[in-house]
Amino acid sequence: MRISNINNFFKKAFSNRTFIFSFLNSLFVLFIILAIGSGIVWHYRANIFSYFAKEYLREMQNPGNLESDDAKSISEKIIEKQSILSQESFVIDTVKNSNPAVVSIIITKDMPKYETYIDPNQQNPFGDLLPNFFFNIPQYRQNGTEKKEIGGGSGFFVSSDGLIVTNKHVVDQKDVEYTVFTNDGKKHPAKVIARDPVLDIALIKIDGSNFSYLDLGDSDSLQVGQSVIAIGNALGEFRNTVSVGVISGLARSITAGDMSGKSETLDQVIQTDAAINSGNSGGPLLNLLGQVIGVNVAVAQGSQSVAFALPINSVKSAIESVKATGKIIRPYLGVRYIAINAEMKEKNNLTVDYGVLVKIGSDKNELAVIPGSPADKAGIVENDIILEIDDVKLDSKTNLALFVRQKNVGDKIKLKILHKGAEKTVEVILESAPQN
Repeated sequence: MRISNINNFFKKAFSNRTFIFSFLNSLFVLFIILAIGSGIVWHYRANIFSYFAKEYLREMQNPGNLESDDAKSISEKIIEKQSILSQESFVIDTVKNSNPAVVSIIITKDMPKYETYIDPNQQNPFGDLLPNFFFNIPQYRQNGTEKKEIGGGSGFFVSSDGLIVTNKHVVDQKDVEYTVFTNDGKKHPAKVIARDPVLDIALIKIDGSNFSYLDLGDSDSLQVGQSVIAIGNALGEFRNTVSVGVISGLARSITAGDMSGKSETLDQVIQTDAAINSGNSGGPLLNLLGQVIGVNVAVAQGSQSVAFALPINSVKSAIESVKATGKIIRPYLGVRYIAINAEMKEKNNLTVDYGVLVKIGSDKNELAVIPGSPADKAGIVENDIILEIDDVKLDSKTNLALFVRQKNVGDKIKLKILHKGAEKTVEVILESAPQN
């Protein structure tokens, strides 16, 4: 009887249209609530996972459940695994987003093409001694030219219109062709826009638009031990190779040389253990946010895991200068010098243990004071010692070249100089460094 009453109730209820509408409406609302709830849970899945992971750790650390040493070991393993997974995901996402903006640069040149041939008029070198001896020596002669790949490097876009940053030593050759390979495999002829007279950087450009480009970070906020990613044309052969490491040191000073024997001193560079080689030159050094914090420039020969990058903050002004004027405009003083320290003072019988000694370069043609330069106009001569710049003592904490680099063309600086044993102060108006 009771079952019959229930059946009658449902038959009567579902025959009522109002009831059916209310039922379906309630079902729809319930579905919406479940969908919203699922979306919220998915959005905050990391926080929820973290919460339950922490609760699990607390439970594992409870002496009533496990021995304290076992609980600590499990906790450390879970935390370590979380950290590894987190960093790995950052690296994967950063590489995925950055790769389209990293390019490979190939250098080609017309080289002589030779062929071998046999000279039919070739004489028997043994003469009458062996009259029947037939002796053909292959001869070589040029038969036109052919394009050959003679070098390569890396670079990265800094604007959507095809402007690329690379190293100056990658694109410093004349009578060659530069070709840029983008990440999609396409190749583009490139034109050198400007070479920096101070740093080992250059800007080149390819035709096109809507290129992916990288954001520039802040290299002044870097810390030793911070994770970094290097991307580049490894060995000039393996394009968009990725290597991961940490910042090993900051504000290093190195003397870098290229294959042609040229060398230059680079100050305030970043040291990293991320794998870098000559083909990586000009490629970006990235933080885990995908921002460029350095331009890969050199690797220490004969060592492992010691490489260097130019801090991006010292490159930004060159990029902005090219965007605004089409060339790199930097202020310069026009002197060559070596820094003075206590050891140098004692060895050379100097009267001071700080400052810089104005001196000729390693090549006799590298004059101590560049003729017509701001330093020349201010009366600075070889063997003068510059003690201070704008009342700042030139010691191990203050670098003269870096100080000038942070100024603008047209700025007036004050130098305290030791000239033939007597101190004097001169004012110098900084000018634009000559273009190479």
